[in-house]
Amino acid sequence: MSRRAADAGDWSGSRSDCPIACSLDLIGDRWTLLIVRDLFMGKHRFSEFLESGEGIKTNILAERLKRLERAGLVERSVYQEHPPRYDYHLTASGRELSTVVKALYAWGRAHRPGVERSRPTRRK
Repeated sequence: MSRRAADAGDWSGSRSDCPIACSLDLIGDRWTLLIVRDLFMGKHRFSEFLESGEGIKTNILAERLKRLERAGLVERSVYQEHPPRYDYHLTASGRELSTVVKALYAWGRAHRPGVERSRPTRRK
């Protein structure tokens, strides 16, 4: 699958038959797993994602949330009608990424000098 097809949310094809390559087409960019991390940490609103220290731009955040929703990893629900505002939550398929996020967290703590050594806390 071409990068353009992946960005458009067309998950029917693939650039290879490798499960890792196919997964990276969906979650392998700079921002997507950080959004998934934030969802696991209890963030659910657009403004909450923007508060994360990595400095994601609003247009990129909006596009990644739409991509995750099209792929069935995130669902959104309206919490305000005018203007429309949404809460975002991981689906069952999205929650299955917890092992990936935990593994990257553990690897980063063990192998990247200077990273935060404390376990992140969940938002209430």
